[in-house]
Amino acid sequence: MWGQCSQMCHNVFIVESVCVGWFSLEFLLRLIQAPSKFAFLRSPLTLIDLVAILPYYITLLVDGAAAGRRKSGAGNSYLDKVGLVLRVLRALRILYVMRLARHSLGLQTLGLTARRCTREFGLLLLFLCVAIALFAPLLYVIENEMADSPEFTSIPACYWWAVITMTTVGYGDMVPRSTPGQVVALSSILSGILLMAFPVTSIFHTFSRSYLELKQEQERVMFRRAQFLIKTKSQLSTMSHDSDLLFGSVSSDTRDNN
Repeated sequence: MWGQCSQMCHNVFIVESVCVGWFSLEFLLRLIQAPSKFAFLRSPLTLIDLVAILPYYITLLVDGAAAGRRKSGAGNSYLDKVGLVLRVLRALRILYVMRLARHSLGLQTLGLTARRCTREFGLLLLFLCVAIALFAPLLYVIENEMADSPEFTSIPACYWWAVITMTTVGYGDMVPRSTPGQVVALSSILSGILLMAFPVTSIFHTFSRSYLELKQEQERVMFRRAQFLIKTKSQLSTMSHDSDLLFGSVSSDTRDNN
């Protein structure tokens, strides 16, 4: 089993190395062709590419350092720290999926909407924090005073319950048993629905506007590309026609001289 697992890990490592090599080559070519290197490195998609590519190379360096320490008989504490770093870096490889944002209009729209609606998201978070700070201690006091078997052992536990309840997730792991506690729970559910509905309209309109802008920009890029191809094709056909006329006249002059 260990041999089969090692062979499988080796195959996955080869595939990953080929993919990361291709991504690295693409990144270097785009960096070389960029008019402004600083603006290129500051773009969000470039940062995503760096965060997705760099863990592979850092993992190779850390693996080499860990192997050297293991051969020299170093302590296990260093190897444990190295193992933790490697696990974190391997988890960052999930960001390869974010590279799809470069080719997906929907993901680009989502990122642009999140950047434009920071104020709305901040207001939503503020509303939820205020409501959670109101309902969680109230439910804790009511349940510990009136319930026969209270499930809420602390106010931080009530904060967890308030977050899950107001966002309408409702795990059901913590449930109020007394009637006043259930009334508080119903109030928190309704207030959570209303508070989350306030900024949703603005976020939706921003999403629709961002989608239309990105779609129009994509259509303009495709139109320019098509115009460039048509212009290039017409220039090539004109050049070939001129060369045919030139060579035809030269050949007729040669026949006349003969």
